Amino acid sequence: MIRPLLAAALAIGLAACATTQRIEAAGDVHALLVSIRDDDKPAFDARVDKPALERELEARILERTERPDMSDATRTLGALFAKPLARIAGDALLQPQVFRAVAEYYGYSPQTPIPNELEIAAALRALPDGRVCAAKRHNGPCLITFANEGGVWRMVSFDGDIRQLHLPK
Repeated sequence: MIRPLLAAALAIGLAACATTQRIEAAGDVHALLVSIRDDDKPAFDARVDKPALERELEARILERTERPDMSDATRTLGALFAKPLARIAGDALLQPQVFRAVAEYYGYSPQTPIPNELEIAAALRALPDGRVCAAKRHNGPCLITFANEGGVWRMVSFDGDIRQLHLPK
């Protein structure tokens, strides 16, 4: 009798934590969307963990250059240049106007009203490690992941198709 009650209490507690994370994150996700819409670089930078995203870009470069079908020269060049290329790409791509295309993928154009924080919280998914992510569909893969860094929820991962990140023409 005690075990089912304990399991139910634990499940309720975990659900409450997940809801709290999503609600806390929603304000900063909303602010990120506003910064993208308004091309507000300081507000955008405050909600983006640039070093984390550059490490992710570096890992993607290494992943491509270390495939079995790549030559030793390609693997060596990848190992040598992945970090500097990721920094250059980070400087160029981690900009509000670049993420406008990602926002449009989610259905937010500059003319679309940004959802309120409760709508954003409902769309976020709590992850087991304490982060939250946004996906295009409810059970779809995470496309953008946020982590609480010193009380500010910042974008720490872009898991979508890297081709969505491109410089405006």
